[in-house]
Amino acid sequence: MNIRVKYMKGFDEDKEISEINMTPFVDIVLVILIIFMATATFMVEGKIPVNLPKAKTSERTVSAKKSITISIKKDGTIYIDGTIVNGNLEQAISKVANKDTTVMLQASKNTPFQNVVSVIDACRELNIDKYMIETKKE
Repeated sequence: MNIRVKYMKGFDEDKEISEINMTPFVDIVLVILIIFMATATFMVEGKIPVNLPKAKTSERTVSAKKSITISIKKDGTIYIDGTIVNGNLEQAISKVANKDTTVMLQASKNTPFQNVVSVIDACRELNIDKYMIETKKE
């Protein structure tokens, strides 16, 4: 006695599947697109627009092993590695640096010099004495 059970209407066990279901493919492509879009926005957000001064003797340097970037905008706003500093500058620097850290200083060419001196003074209070001032080559 041979009993055949049909699970789906029109389904035959012996018939080959001749078409591909596109739904999983479309789902994977959309997920990859979303990941690409999200990571692309994070890459752009890390930049702080600073109009660097020009120097004839500017050199291309290799980053130190342990370094932080302190950016000073024209209006005096200070950023440490892309994060705005609210409050005490020395405390903010001490959280991310120690005496072996090299400070990459980016200051807009229109920044009052007192702002630059304040950052250097805060670093010296923490015994940080390695500085690199970033400029554009003329």
